[in-house]
Amino acid sequence: MINTHKKINRHLCGEPIKVAENMAEVVLEVTEEMAADEKGLVHGGFIFGLADYAAMLAVNHPNVVLGAASVRFLKPVKVGDRLRAVASVVESRGKKYKVIVKVKKGEDVVFDGEFVAIVPEKHVLEM
Repeated sequence: MINTHKKINRHLCGEPIKVAENMAEVVLEVTEEMAADEKGLVHGGFIFGLADYAAMLAVNHPNVVLGAASVRFLKPVKVGDRLRAVASVVESRGKKYKVIVKVKKGEDVVFDGEFVAIVPEKHVLEM
């Protein structure tokens, strides 16, 4: 059951295909509206959004937010590609979670990152 980011635009951030304790898998069909140029190169923000969404689903708490990220864009992505993000919580300390995310196009890793997710007691807009 998904407990977070329930109103996210899945067309832009991906469709969850698996959400389990401390892990999530999300796929994204890359569309023309994500292109950065006439050759079909996809803007990195969409890839980051996919990875961020997967990380939040791996924590899967209603109040989870992104605190920090260290990421690498490894290979280009183009319109028409199908991406799969796999996120795994590798450490948790109190309200802080370290989540590793890999985004693949087929068998090729195109993006990887370490995300720090925070779960405050209240929603960040209620603080």
